[in-house]
Amino acid sequence: MTPLEKLKAMKMPFAELKGVEFVEAEKDRVVARMTVRPDLCTLNHTVHGGALMALADSVGAAATVINLPEDAKGTTTLESKTNFIGGAKEGTTVIATATPVHRGRRTQVWTTRLETEDGKLVAVVTQTQLVLV
Repeated sequence: MTPLEKLKAMKMPFAELKGVEFVEAEKDRVVARMTVRPDLCTLNHTVHGGALMALADSVGAAATVINLPEDAKGTTTLESKTNFIGGAKEGTTVIATATPVHRGRRTQVWTTRLETEDGKLVAVVTQTQLVLV
């Protein structure tokens, strides 16, 4: 099973609720997309920051899952830091690309760039995932 097939087979109810679709997955990079729906927006038809943070969290967690050591039982987020750069309007698609900063036996750190389809940077998220044993 490829890493992308593994992610698509996993049950991630909150990611599904947000409409997250995984489109690429390798050990060093995971990419997902989410369309900005009205129920994910705040004022002025702009995506809510919490929706962006949740997208990045789902992608960073998924990246950790495909990099877990054989004896691991799962992962959970320990810490997450978001820098908001710009907005994304209702109807646009946000692309989340996670790349590793550190992959250890007990923790993994991932940076996720959130951009619109036309390449406009929306946010940068750095998160630390605990490897559960």
